[in-house]
Amino acid sequence: MGCFTFAKFTMVVINLLILVGGASLVAIGTWVLIDGSSFIKFLVPFMTNYTKHANVPVFFICLGSVMVLLGILGCCGAQKESKCLLIMFFSIIMIIFISEMAAGIVALVYSSDTKEILRNWALPVLKKYGKEEVFTDLWNSTMTTLRCCGFNNYTDFSESYFYEQNGRLYPPTCCRTPAGYPCVEENAFFSHVVGCYKKIVSGVQMNINLVSAVAIGVTAIELAAMALAIYLYCYLDDKAT
Repeated sequence: MGCFTFAKFTMVVINLLILVGGASLVAIGTWVLIDGSSFIKFLVPFMTNYTKHANVPVFFICLGSVMVLLGILGCCGAQKESKCLLIMFFSIIMIIFISEMAAGIVALVYSSDTKEILRNWALPVLKKYGKEEVFTDLWNSTMTTLRCCGFNNYTDFSESYFYEQNGRLYPPTCCRTPAGYPCVEENAFFSHVVGCYKKIVSGVQMNINLVSAVAIGVTAIELAAMALAIYLYCYLDDKAT
């Protein structure tokens, strides 16, 4: 009986934390939808352009809603000792866990092809640079923040809309020249500004330990929640018989 009480208490505590976290995400998402301008003040400046095009608040609300649902199922299932709610909670967590594992396996299998996949997407988009506002704003934000140029280097902008319409000039971020100097091919060549892909890879490698720690932590919580749910379910099932 002591083990069951402890497992029940732990289950409630874990799901209360999930519930609070989900409610916080819903509140943040709602805040951004209602008054996005004031929320942006708390973000770094380069995030402004992304929030114009990415539906971040809707994502927050959806993710938060799922977390709230899970928290309610887990808390009520444990507190009310409901086998139906516990098995529903276990099933949803299991689906999420399997989806994460599948995504991880796919990412691992195709990791060697990542650069080629991104290149095939990025290079055609860069040709539209200066023509389509969405792509132009996103690339400007990325290049300014990471201090990079194009996908590989400045040559990705050759024959782009921007290049043709601005007298064969490259974006200013592709040159390390004083303000007012045109970013012509010679200046871009001697500036040696690296491509954004290298910067992104470098950033990921620097934060790989943090990403791994977060992934391990999330996996541990999911496994613990599933173990507690199935233990409580089995205990209640044995008790009923």
